[in-house]
Amino acid sequence: MSIELTDAAKFFNEETHQIEAWNWLQGTLTAETLETFASKYRTKPKPVVVDDNTWDGVYAAAKQAGAKFPECVSAQWALESGWGKHTSGKNNYFGLKGSGSTVSTQEFINGQWITIKAGFLDFPDLATCVTYLVDRWYKDFGRFKGVNRAQLRNECCELLVKEGYATDPDYSTKLIQILDRQLQNSGTTQDPVETHTNNFNPWSPFNYKITPNITYGELTLNQEKRRFTKQFQCDTAKELCLFLEKVRKQFGNKPLIITSASRPEPINTQVGGAKNSEHTYDAASKGAVDFYIEGASIYSVQEWCDKNWPFSVGYGAPKGFCHLGIRPGKPRVRWDY
Repeated sequence: MSIELTDAAKFFNEETHQIEAWNWLQGTLTAETLETFASKYRTKPKPVVVDDNTWDGVYAAAKQAGAKFPECVSAQWALESGWGKHTSGKNNYFGLKGSGSTVSTQEFINGQWITIKAGFLDFPDLATCVTYLVDRWYKDFGRFKGVNRAQLRNECCELLVKEGYATDPDYSTKLIQILDRQLQNSGTTQDPVETHTNNFNPWSPFNYKITPNITYGELTLNQEKRRFTKQFQCDTAKELCLFLEKVRKQFGNKPLIITSASRPEPINTQVGGAKNSEHTYDAASKGAVDFYIEGASIYSVQEWCDKNWPFSVGYGAPKGFCHLGIRPGKPRVRWDY
């Protein structure tokens, strides 16, 4: 029996046996180890500042700020700023009003559009603007109930109008139309797997479909600590997934089960992975996936991959999986476990 220490900490409620277990563990550790742990535990890393004036950049900033539906923030950015081309105030891509720049704007009042002069907030950067929007409209703010309370993406858009974000009566319809085009789905059902965009990147949500049948979360076990941090890792993962789709089709479109993919250090070492494993994805054109096809002979799957995948294949069939990989230079490599 084993246990993750993070789980032990998460469910600690000061029961006697738990306290005894923690005290025993502390007694086995050296003073140097405890000091290192204390330093890491108490030092909160600075948040990553995302300031990319694109759909994906806004999505990443909104997700980091705490928007339940960051894609709606991206749609607002697209609608309000003409896809990042225009601002109402300095770095104000959402028409957020306040003391700052005074510009002409259109408002829908008493059933008609009129042009007025209004003040719009200025921001030091796009990320700060996104955070301001999310803090005051998506989260609860003062007496205001944020639109994060929505259950579905389209409901989130509708609540923005209901709560008075925009005077345009068609505002939510316009947002939904942008989302439908961009995400290629209707957003009217609670679909557990939603395509984020056509551009897979490290900040994509774990339910993002890299290929029609493989999600980001399957490569990371839905764990933030396994998330990719570089675009080249996503590019390598997509190349692997495209071939996995071919494997899946070859064996009757049966479910393809990924048992291991992204293992950045120190996770790779902790799980007993080989030094410099392809699973670390720590260089361009380096990555790996261990998998099997449900209901198909793993030896047949391995044999087919051996003949059709030009790069790395690890013969893991005796252990119940097939290893598919790439390493820098993309050499043809074969080995037994």
